[in-house]
Order: sequence, then C-alpha cells, then structure tokens
Amino acid sequence: METSRRPDHEPATPPPGGSPQAPAEQLLAGRTALVTGAASGIGRACAQALAAAGAHVHVVDRSGEAAKSLAEELAGTAWVVDLSDPAVVDTLPAEVDVVVNNAGLQHVAPVHEFPPERFALIQRVMVETPFRILRRTLPGMYERGWGRVVNISSVHGLRASPYKSAYVTAKHALEGLSKVVALEAAEHGVTSNCVSPGYVRTPLVENQIADQARTHGISEADVVGRVMLERSAIKRLIEPADVAEAVLWLCGPRTGHITGTSLSMDGGWTAN
Repeated sequence: METSRRPDHEPATPPPGGSPQAPAEQLLAGRTALVTGAASGIGRACAQALAAAGAHVHVVDRSGEAAKSLAEELAGTAWVVDLSDPAVVDTLPAEVDVVVNNAGLQHVAPVHEFPPERFALIQRVMVETPFRILRRTLPGMYERGWGRVVNISSVHGLRASPYKSAYVTAKHALEGLSKVVALEAAEHGVTSNCVSPGYVRTPLVENQIADQARTHGISEADVVGRVMLERSAIKRLIEPADVAEAVLWLCGPRTGHITGTSLSMDGGWTAN
C-alpha cells in the first residue's frame, strides 16, 4: 500500500480554526507497527494505542489465545512465537514503520544463587531479540526514510536494585542498543528511544511482588510500599495506558528530533 509520508521537519498546514496536530486516530494512518509481548500489560496497551492512531499492528506474543484475541479486536495480525528462540525473528514481518520492543521476563535471586540458564534466557529475550528485530526491520525504515523505534526499558535501565542481576543487566544493555541505533539511524529519518517506567501495574510486576515477598520474608503489601515504591516520590503504580501514551507520542509527527534518549516515567525515583 502506498502512503503519503511527510518529513518531520516539514510544517503541517493547520485546518481553518484548528490545531496543526491531526486527531489521534490519524497520526499513524497507513503505518505498520510491530509490538512484542503485546498480549498483556504494557505491550497490550501500546498495541491498542497504536491501532487507535491508525496503525496496522502486528501483535507478537507467545500466548496464542490472548494474541489472537487482541489482534482480532484491533484488526491487526497475530504472531504466536516464543522469542527465546532466536530463529523465530526471521518469521516476523520485516516491513514495519514502528517497532516497540517490549517483551520481557523477570527472575529474583541473589547473584550467587542466580541460575545461569535463567540469566542467559533473560538476555536472549530482552537484548538479543530486540537486536535481531531491529537488524531485520531497520533496512526497510531506511529505504522509506521514516521509522520509530521505542524500546520499553525500565528505571532499572538507569538504576540498579539487588536480586535482579539479569533484568538490570538486560535493561542497561537495551538502553545502550537504543542509543547506538539512534546514532546510526538519524540520517535515515529514524528515531530510537527508550521509555523507562518505574513499577507498572502488569502481570510481571504482580509476580515480582510475590517473589520479593518470599525473598525478603515480608508481606506483599510491604513489598509495594517499602521495596518497590520506597525511592519513588509518587507512591502509586503506573498504569500501562500511561506508558502507551508516551510511546505513541514518540511515534508522532513532532518528535523527529527526539532520539537517543530515555524518557523516565519513574515517579521521581531517579531524582533521588
């Protein structure tokens, strides 16, 4: 499908009496987006936001029923794959305009007890897979002269916490990969950024609450108040839809000069 693509630096002509920014449902009309880990949590919210903005969304997740249901809801396409297998990336679509690297997993344990195979799995899913996806999709973005890469990082891509060696390592690596892509892709009209939230109300975080309660020997309520949000000025979990709005904004027509950055949504955690 051929679409009209206006460079980011070219000013839009505002409608009579209106704002130059198009309605949300038109921002990504004619574009395609690929979202990993899209069947739940942040990924699901991102897929919904991008579809509402007009993009055709490729819903990538290993949870087949949930992925297919969401894809049907969004008139998108479901890709039921296990991203721990590097070879499956070559089965995913390469011709996309927006990539949201979101898929992830967690394991909580001290370094001296951390299973090496679990550490390797987390790096494979959260670092190697984004690299492979971008290696596959960037050439098409370069050819078309436009693209948006948004990597869902974490406050743990900027700060460390005990017992999360694999997750912290992976998120720091993702931040570095995102910056390298930003430098390489700039001349092609492609931006690359991270969105780095604190604790978001997702199934992954809910599982962490239970894991940390066991690790620290405290109640789940104390995990949220004393462990998770201790360093945050805002004492509440972030909603997935709020992260998705930040992702959508980075994919919009007024963010062509925002690249190589990490947009913190950490409730003031990194201000300490």
